Amino acid sequence: MKLKRYIYGIVLAAATLTLTACSDFLDKDPENSVPEKSVDYTALENMYMPVSGVYAKIRTGAMHWVILPLSIVRDDDMWSGRTDDQQLLVNFGNYQYDNTFWGLNEMWNQYYGIIKVANAALTSLDEYAANTKDASLLATNRAYQGEVRILRAYAYYRLTQAFGDVTILTSNSQTDLTRSAKALVEDYMLDDLQFAMDNCRKVRPNEMEHVGAVTAYTARMMAAKICLNRGDYAQVEKLTDDIIGSKKFTLYPDFYELFKIPGKLCDESLFECQCTDFGQATGDMVDAGQWFVFQGPGSMGGWNFIRYYAAFEQWAKQRGETVRATTTFLQGGGTVTPSGDNIKDGTKNDFFNGKVYTPKSEVTPGREWKYGAGNNVRIFRYADVLLMNAEAKVRQGKNGDAPFNEVRLRAGMPSLSGVTVDQILDERRMELAGEWGERYADLVRTGKAAGVLGAAGWTADKTYYPLPFTQLSNVPALKNAPIQK
Repeated sequence: MKLKRYIYGIVLAAATLTLTACSDFLDKDPENSVPEKSVDYTALENMYMPVSGVYAKIRTGAMHWVILPLSIVRDDDMWSGRTDDQQLLVNFGNYQYDNTFWGLNEMWNQYYGIIKVANAALTSLDEYAANTKDASLLATNRAYQGEVRILRAYAYYRLTQAFGDVTILTSNSQTDLTRSAKALVEDYMLDDLQFAMDNCRKVRPNEMEHVGAVTAYTARMMAAKICLNRGDYAQVEKLTDDIIGSKKFTLYPDFYELFKIPGKLCDESLFECQCTDFGQATGDMVDAGQWFVFQGPGSMGGWNFIRYYAAFEQWAKQRGETVRATTTFLQGGGTVTPSGDNIKDGTKNDFFNGKVYTPKSEVTPGREWKYGAGNNVRIFRYADVLLMNAEAKVRQGKNGDAPFNEVRLRAGMPSLSGVTVDQILDERRMELAGEWGERYADLVRTGKAAGVLGAAGWTADKTYYPLPFTQLSNVPALKNAPIQK
């Protein structure tokens, strides 16, 4: 494959989208908002450009470093890792929320920035479609629209996880910014995802013409996650059965390398944010900003954020975890990794996020100065599909052993029979540790949050973050009661 076919969303998008401009508030249009009047929509060979721009916005917006800690510090397994200039992240992990914290506003703006670029991209794609009657090109156009809708749904998915009720922005010229109830936002996401299921290709991302692009199976997985949160287990089973039955996806055999350079866009991947240094020691590098760097140990060039609690590492050890423990827990105190890097920071009771560790030996020579250089950010993967499938089956009185044990086999764990929901939730806790707040979401959706997190200060009214102060001050409609239907 030629490099230009990968989804990095750089030069390709410049003609139609302004990618780095970010609006200050939800009701302000991005600078040079799209579609641009100067674009020649009869040049159908450029039809993918607006799509590429949305991927670029995912990379530059959704991967802003502060978004991940806000997504994961609310569970019982992780904390922010530092107590100095970002003390509020520690407070948030103890459910002491402050809506003036800059990170909440950043998260809100970045996700709505993605939504606005996606809205504009769909308008551009409509303009391209209006200039052809060719059935094949129109089908391609619909497939491209499906990709954009998946990415837009992803932004809404993360917004609802963080804030609950949020505004549905159907167009960038919308004036009423009253929020909608979370269930209505989910319905909106599911409509987008259904369009994608109907029109996108049924292949793996690594099989796409634009390698790494989201597909109909990405849409199915995201829809399954929404349905899992809703308790619609029959639909979760159907959607995940479709993915499993496709025989397209397999677990990457080496869990340690899954999250490193060899595992990029493997057959387990359903969605990754793509980065590259083009294999060159110097020059341009397309990356996710400081997403990897902020989680890295200082001795590796990182900022020393994000650590697992020692109690979680002990829980994993008592379960007999070896393969996943070696990968997940990047132990400090002078521990040498299997790849030969000495993690000098902290003590042996400090455990950094090993899922974002890229060994120096795998980094392009000359790029060692940037932690995680050239690696991709993993977002959705097949192991989650298998565990959702297992849970959906068990909750309906069926047997979920096969998908459950497929995940355990890769981890070197013994097979179990007659698995229960609690065993599946424990498996999710270990398999998906440190990945986008999955543990917290599981505790909330299963009603276990009060029992697990209550002693630390969690209450039902702390399920979601408060709306950012800056947004409430500048967008009065956000204070309105959410639309219910």
